[in-house]
Amino acid sequence: MSKSRATRVPFKLHPRVFAALGSDLVTNDFVAITELVKNSYDAFADDVNVSFGSDPESGNYIEILDNGSGMTRKTIEKVWCVVATPHRAQAIMSRKGKKVRRVSGEKGLGRLSMARLGDRLEMLTQAKNSSCLKVNVIWSSLSGAATLDKCFVTIEKYDGEIPFQSTGTRLRIFHLANDWDEEQISELRDHLSRLISPFNEVKDFAIRLHAKDEETTATNVDSPKFLQHPKYRLIGKLTDDGQLHCKYTYAPFVTDRDGRKKTKILPWEKIQELSRSRGIEPIEAKSRAIQPLLFPSCGQFHFEIRAWDIDTSGVSEIVEEFKLKKLSLVRSGIRAHKGISIYRDGILVLPKSEGARDWLRLDLRRVSELGTRLSTSQIVGYVGITAKENPGIKDTSDRERLTESLDVTVFEEILKSGIWFLEQERLADRIDAKSANQPMKNLLGALSAQELIEQVKDTADRGGTAKETMPLVTEFSRSLEKARKEVERRFIYYSRLATIGTLAQMLVHEVRNKTTVVGNFLRAIAESKILEEAALLLREKFDRSSTAISGLDRLAETFLPLASRSFGRGRRHSVLEDRIAGALALYDADFRKREISIKFTAKTSTPVAVDPGELDAVLINVIDNAVYWLGQETSRPRVIDIRLSRIQSGARVRVGIHDSGPGVSEDNAEKIFWPGITTKPSGIGMGLTIASEIVDAHDGKMALQQPGELDGASFSFDLPVKSN
Repeated sequence: MSKSRATRVPFKLHPRVFAALGSDLVTNDFVAITELVKNSYDAFADDVNVSFGSDPESGNYIEILDNGSGMTRKTIEKVWCVVATPHRAQAIMSRKGKKVRRVSGEKGLGRLSMARLGDRLEMLTQAKNSSCLKVNVIWSSLSGAATLDKCFVTIEKYDGEIPFQSTGTRLRIFHLANDWDEEQISELRDHLSRLISPFNEVKDFAIRLHAKDEETTATNVDSPKFLQHPKYRLIGKLTDDGQLHCKYTYAPFVTDRDGRKKTKILPWEKIQELSRSRGIEPIEAKSRAIQPLLFPSCGQFHFEIRAWDIDTSGVSEIVEEFKLKKLSLVRSGIRAHKGISIYRDGILVLPKSEGARDWLRLDLRRVSELGTRLSTSQIVGYVGITAKENPGIKDTSDRERLTESLDVTVFEEILKSGIWFLEQERLADRIDAKSANQPMKNLLGALSAQELIEQVKDTADRGGTAKETMPLVTEFSRSLEKARKEVERRFIYYSRLATIGTLAQMLVHEVRNKTTVVGNFLRAIAESKILEEAALLLREKFDRSSTAISGLDRLAETFLPLASRSFGRGRRHSVLEDRIAGALALYDADFRKREISIKFTAKTSTPVAVDPGELDAVLINVIDNAVYWLGQETSRPRVIDIRLSRIQSGARVRVGIHDSGPGVSEDNAEKIFWPGITTKPSGIGMGLTIASEIVDAHDGKMALQQPGELDGASFSFDLPVKSN
């Protein structure tokens, strides 16, 4: 049998590639114009004018005029007319005289963006010591040709009025695909303003935009002044030793609040721990690395993230500080630059379109985690990378995201760790130190006008005038406003806790349903004769199942009142020692895993006037903290010591929970019970707040003892003993 011979068939491209790569690949018209302006930057222009005009013969057009280096006929033929040319990838630096600039593009596709904007291109270009040339392209003719060898552009010497002083390029795009109204041009201004970093790293490149039918001079495309003065700022840098250096600054606009600064160094091991705490698989697994990463794979980079409070109060502060006319100017200014942008050698890489603003998925994380997290709508972030240090961080051809790679995965997780640090510090500064530690009932008490009434009455009894009462009213008004703000802030936190009631209802419902079904099955087994003939192992498993069902039923019983709208304190009481033993039993596996020894002897039986569900919440929150931090302790034995003592002549009992962990730093000691404050990577900062509020509701006080009894953390709280 003869063997067939393989034949070589040439690979061909249909001219429709111009439409596919031009109008279809680029996401929208704003991205298309941005890509063309980037080309001007790569041509070493320092001034670019984007305008909308009209020609009597050809109609409306978009014009992009720059003073860059222009092109010779040879460049047009050998580079510009070559789709996906490697020219920029090979010639990574552009030069103009003695100046050198790193180019931003390398794919050779940017010029095809024009096909999306309009069907006809008229380009004038002039290089140094060369004639001005005119290039005409009809994109529909190109894509409609039968084969690529039928595709042409026309080049001729231009004899008209030259728009350049020496060199440059002018693009005029006719037969526009869309009408550009004022709203679209305003949105284009926002996109162009993001092309150059608002952090002013590139100082020799200006963009101007001239809207339709404007007789005035084109306006500069730049960012508003207040973006240079954030309320919260984080500056970070990944150094060559693999450590993330962070510097946080709080600069309030109001004069009655002090600013502060804090620095932190996150080693690579800590960054990996934070990554795991966010519930994702290890970095090396996520990126399919063969071996565990002992060092960040991406190169050095730096970043700055600026954040503002964009509620009405926060926006009003900015308007007042910078003498703005409208609140909307603040939100629109942030919206134009919102999110975190990546700049390679000073020019925007990502994001290009509105849909890609949250490329780091901050908003999704904010929704999925209880607690205050920063969203893209309130931050303006800048990440500076270089092509030299970060060759593995590349954007996709559609300019919407980064390509998947180990370097990109590591890069993103490092950024998220820096954002976590910013969020923790911002939360601390949002809470007034003087009022955040007050129990809620004290805050509500400040809303009472009784004291003011008595003071006014005393003034009247003394024959005082209305003028004498004004300072009293003014002071009360000031106190009232302060209390109102704090109650509002607390309400924001505690309104989230309404979710707990819903979850408790679901928990009770599901547990009761499942225990009923499984319980009926176990009873049927017990009533049959199967167990009489069962092996010892089956009998043991049956007994364990019965015990487990009883435990679930008790759990439902504990939380049932908390899941009810009719829940009221004082209807049930608890035996303190039993609840402590039950809480410790929940962590039995953790104690064994972390080699934690427990010192607690229940020789007494103390009834307390606290609902079992609430008492469990207090105990579990404190014990859970101790378990976590003991897991970080490596230099000494891990111990939890629980001590009970009667106080106030036996009317109350004090509970002390002490551990031998790393303890609480002086910086965090003052605000340990504040809502939203946590140093646990996956924490939400509400556990100790909830516990302290429950204790306060029973006329007790929860306190942190410094230094701790075991040189770690020591928490104590007191509860009322149930009277007979």
